[in-house]
Amino acid sequence: MAELFDSYKSNYGEAVAGSIRFSGLRHDFFLIAKADLLRRLVAERGLRQGGANVRALDIGCGVGSLHPYLEGAFESLDGCDVSEESILRASRDNPGVIYHACITLRLPYEDGAFDLAFASCVVHHVPPVSWLDFFREMRRVVRPGGVACIIEHNPYNLLTRLAVLRCPFDQDAVLLNAAKARSLFQETGFRDIRSEHFLLLPSARPFARRLERLLAPLPLGAQYACSAHV
Repeated sequence: MAELFDSYKSNYGEAVAGSIRFSGLRHDFFLIAKADLLRRLVAERGLRQGGANVRALDIGCGVGSLHPYLEGAFESLDGCDVSEESILRASRDNPGVIYHACITLRLPYEDGAFDLAFASCVVHHVPPVSWLDFFREMRRVVRPGGVACIIEHNPYNLLTRLAVLRCPFDQDAVLLNAAKARSLFQETGFRDIRSEHFLLLPSARPFARRLERLLAPLPLGAQYACSAHV
């Protein structure tokens, strides 16, 4: 897996853009939606007012494409990935983020080091036999009372299925639905587990976002977020 993503260090964005070109939407539309969701999560989950003093970790951050859209969301942001080449590019592009390569399943951080750990479109690249270990590691590095969140493709959305089919580095992806994500959180000792679907409408206008929130319990959106407290 590391070698695969090493090969996309220079054209990761172009590869993603090619996979979603049929939608007429730019890659940053999806990145902004994810960043907005994470900012809202900080407030709704009680992780200190406005992100102040929140230390966050992006697990499987790749080339750090999401990080410019999270500027100011947290007191500090760390990112880690199995692809050392991707980490090198991320470090050059986002000097305000602290990056580490992670070549083993165990994350290179102390127990309870973070208030928030999240993984955006990462778990479907992890072999299913290792899913529980992945969630256990997320739990280990989050402090008591902190939050873990995964953002994943919704396998029930046909357009998402098409985008995955068209993406060159998603050929071996194993998609998991929100129910499976909730089950993994439960099995690894998390509590107060919640999920919501989003990216249903091709608009970032307030009315569209409000409508998406109303429909979030239904498996309609292109992606979903599942979060839980430690």
